[in-house]
Amino acid sequence: METKYHEQFIRFGLKVQYYRKLRGMTQETFAEAIGKSWSFVAKIESPTRSFGVSMETMFTIADVLNVPVSKLFED
Repeated sequence: METKYHEQFIRFGLKVQYYRKLRGMTQETFAEAIGKSWSFVAKIESPTRSFGVSMETMFTIADVLNVPVSKLFED
């Protein structure tokens, strides 16, 4: 996706990956927990591809990772 927020999307995805791994979850188990496919999670976590998510999905991700949404945007 072409967006002027490319860096923010990448940072978000890398934070999701960081907290997922910190919780000991694979992409597959995380995908199941958030009600999405493994490939959806792979797209979010890609360090080279911008991939946005809905606010509903963002809040679900934060809930599953047990972190405030703001943590997913910190530098």
